[in-house]
Amino acid sequence: MSDPASGTQERLPAGPGVPLASARGRWIVLATVLGSTMALLDSTVVNVALPTIGVDLGADLAVLQWTVNAYMLTLAGLILVGGALGDRFGRRRVFVLGVVWFAGASLLCGIAPNAGVLVAARALQGVGGALLAPGSLALIQGSIAAGDRARAVGLWSGFGGVGAAVGPFLGGWLVDGPGWRWVFLLNVPVAAVCVPIALRHVPESRDPHAHGRFDVLGAALGAAALALVTYALIEARSGSPLVIASAAGGVLLGAAFLYVERHRADPMLPPDIFASRQFTAVNVVTLFVYAAFSGFFFLVVLQLQVVSGYSALAAGAALLPTTLLMLLLSARSGALGEKIGPRIPLTVGPLLCAAALLLMLRVGPDASYLRDVLPALIVMGMGMVALVAPLTATVLSSVDPGRAGLASGINNAAARAAGLLAVAALPLLAGMAPDAYRSASEFDAAFGRAMLWCAGLLVAGAVVAWTTVRKPVPGAGCHPECHTFCATTSPPLEPPRAAKP
Repeated sequence: MSDPASGTQERLPAGPGVPLASARGRWIVLATVLGSTMALLDSTVVNVALPTIGVDLGADLAVLQWTVNAYMLTLAGLILVGGALGDRFGRRRVFVLGVVWFAGASLLCGIAPNAGVLVAARALQGVGGALLAPGSLALIQGSIAAGDRARAVGLWSGFGGVGAAVGPFLGGWLVDGPGWRWVFLLNVPVAAVCVPIALRHVPESRDPHAHGRFDVLGAALGAAALALVTYALIEARSGSPLVIASAAGGVLLGAAFLYVERHRADPMLPPDIFASRQFTAVNVVTLFVYAAFSGFFFLVVLQLQVVSGYSALAAGAALLPTTLLMLLLSARSGALGEKIGPRIPLTVGPLLCAAALLLMLRVGPDASYLRDVLPALIVMGMGMVALVAPLTATVLSSVDPGRAGLASGINNAAARAAGLLAVAALPLLAGMAPDAYRSASEFDAAFGRAMLWCAGLLVAGAVVAWTTVRKPVPGAGCHPECHTFCATTSPPLEPPRAAKP
């Protein structure tokens, strides 16, 4: 076996893998936790910084939308390709590349002199996230001994859950303290610790059955279609010919993407996976609910700061109850979903979240946290607890076990694409002017209209779940990555099954 510190390819032994109790097993988990936490924190801390970024860079609402969406665009478009690259060319290699790429893009975000550079750097961050996020969990699946994998994934998920819970609080502290640029610069020292650990202690692994081809054309068409539609939605108020051309081009490229995926021998998105009615139904539910979640979490921190007068730290800390509830109760929700089947949790969860958004209509100027904000966030947390783990278990159980990683990747990408479009479309649907976030009264009125749209999406998701999700999920269980999962922008990723020796 070659020296892992030398950078040469080290193959896993044909035996059972690395025991979790060994020093090397703990180093593997630490490396994957550090890498995944970078991407997970970034998805939670940036929203808290948006009002300050807008003021500092003299940006309008469209720039704030692109600050979020540029990242989600490349991440959603490339996350399936990132997993395939790791399987075929080495999971450690692609993971380390992703961490380095993400850190470099974060540095560029932190020193961005203007809004254009920041948005471009955020798009580059999404590329790094697409490379490191699938590999983080796949490294555990491919490296840790089979009997220890569930516990290792539980540790990975638990630490990631803690990171997601403290993310908004940390982001608020950084914004109010050293400044919003440190929201991005913080990733650089984390990467400086993660990369040497991964190179020295994490063995290389790959799927021996994977070939060297992957669907670059499909990924490019899908990402370009999303980019053009997103641009058309964000800039729709201008009514320019470019907006109309972008919308039409996005639709045409979307059709071309579907055509290519249907006719390629090795598509990124195999159409036959949607032959499962259960899989298709749950992904439709995912589109509705994660569009609503992303729209809500994009706007709520603006509402708390612009309208209710909260500091960035207070606004970030205000969101803790939702993520803490998910952190503490996800495993029990998964067990309950296994016992009673997915239909009730996938119906009740979105309805609870819709009720929470209606409660958020009470949050206005001088809102009381205990009386106005906290009840809505507790109901929101309970709804997400009821929904997320059963949704993931249903996705994984609705396809053959060998396609679980692909199914999870599709579901995760669908959630991120839904969030991308929601952040682009909601301000337009709610009638938010480009400078709305600079006026408390104007933003408050538009926020109320946006919450009604989000609640409607959640009710639609509940209706789809109740009418289409029929079959129970015998033996699906609560997968270890769901035990303490509390990200609010996407469901958890399931790694591909480790190849048998």
